Amino acid sequence: MRQIPSALLAATAVAVALVVPALDTTGRPGGADRHGDGRPAASPPPEARRGAALRERGDARHEDGDGDGTRRAPDGRPRSPDDRADEPHSPGAATRPAPPRGPRGAAAALPTGRCALPGSATGVSETATTPPGFVRATGRVRALTVLIDFPDVRAGISPRKRYGEFFPAVPRFFRGSSYGRLDYRSSPVLKWIRMSRPLASYRIGRGTSFSPASNNGYYALAKEIVRAVDRQVDFRAYDLVNVLVTPEAGPPATENVWSVTFSGGPLGLKTGDGTQLRNVSFIWSRQTGPSAYRVLNHENAHSFGLPDLYFTDGRADPHPVGHWDPMDVDWGPENDFLGWHKWKLGWLAPGQVDCVHRSGSVTTHRLTAAATPGGTKIAVVPVSRHRAYVVEARRAGPLDPTACRPGVLVYRVATDIPSGKGPVRVSDATPKSAGCYRKDPNVRAGLTDATYRPGQTFRADGISVEVLQDGPAAGGTDNPADTFRVRITTPGRG
Repeated sequence: MRQIPSALLAATAVAVALVVPALDTTGRPGGADRHGDGRPAASPPPEARRGAALRERGDARHEDGDGDGTRRAPDGRPRSPDDRADEPHSPGAATRPAPPRGPRGAAAALPTGRCALPGSATGVSETATTPPGFVRATGRVRALTVLIDFPDVRAGISPRKRYGEFFPAVPRFFRGSSYGRLDYRSSPVLKWIRMSRPLASYRIGRGTSFSPASNNGYYALAKEIVRAVDRQVDFRAYDLVNVLVTPEAGPPATENVWSVTFSGGPLGLKTGDGTQLRNVSFIWSRQTGPSAYRVLNHENAHSFGLPDLYFTDGRADPHPVGHWDPMDVDWGPENDFLGWHKWKLGWLAPGQVDCVHRSGSVTTHRLTAAATPGGTKIAVVPVSRHRAYVVEARRAGPLDPTACRPGVLVYRVATDIPSGKGPVRVSDATPKSAGCYRKDPNVRAGLTDATYRPGQTFRADGISVEVLQDGPAAGGTDNPADTFRVRITTPGRG
């Protein structure tokens, strides 16, 4: 998806993103042996109210770093020995090290067990297990970042300044949200790569494909990019490619946003070293606000297998999750990922997830806020093969400045609902409230106080989640604002 700037959302904005399917070499969507999102791209809705930006999406990955010594990045900058895995020509650079250890030495793990809901075996989705073809979001992830402009739309800023709009903010965000389990590295080619034709001749727009059968579109752009850097870059060393387009190209972000990701499978374009190009994100225009870089976090998260959480059908209220996850809203103030997404991406250790699957049970759980490393992060209550309710604690923090009502967030996850159709829905504990964070028009204020406070109870599908009055655990040092105790009751059989 792409970010919508602050000035745009004086009222609720309708944002539309497309997850673009990978293509096989014949140009057909979703080849039989491909693992990209084989679903048809969503049709773009009509123009949003008050000129709100439309949005497009797909999938991708990345990070950055400098160093010293004789080794050099693609732009010729010296790199330290510690950055060898990021160098395009470093032998064995494509070998991924073991995932970094998380809080208190706990190793991350991908979801397993009764609460790891099954679902789509190909594209982006809420399915607990991400299918092959996407980038694993733990350990070191290497991104190649290039910059392009056009003969009729030449860049008006230096490549370093454009690159600096995203780095080091992007890897810093991933490092914080993953509790150090994602080590995102980006190696930039710090020069403007000029395309051979005027922008309009590529026929880029909403829903433009990456088709090897076409002389236009994203395949044509990517082919020129590969040709320009092939002698300089060993594509085997990278997990994904970021293409930062000069911000002067395309429509302003206040009118339409073209940014898109193509992920999950080969794109039908080989590099000189025999690598099939895959997991490529194109970032257009420029968003506003202090965390506008997160359009790239959102796009890269598609390459990790996450879907769009907002509705793409043009409805008046398109944001069922709001500012609780950047896969719904990635503009305005920062926002952290939902706990379910952190589990899916491998950012939580097994002991940080409570699975409540026994019928007729009454269990108590102590949940630590997402902003605090360590502790139990989510309780998952499955209600069918493809659906579950997830319970987690949220409070204001560096990645959650809009969480103005500390408490317990409850949301339904549906692995049988596709990207852009509302696979996650947050339950609003105060549905008649105007919200508690109204400082920024980009924030859907009504959902900012969606958390349940002590004394409140959530009920749906026969389950209940009661937030209990609580303090630090006996003998513990937890700050009461960081932990919440909940009692979960599940229905009996029959």
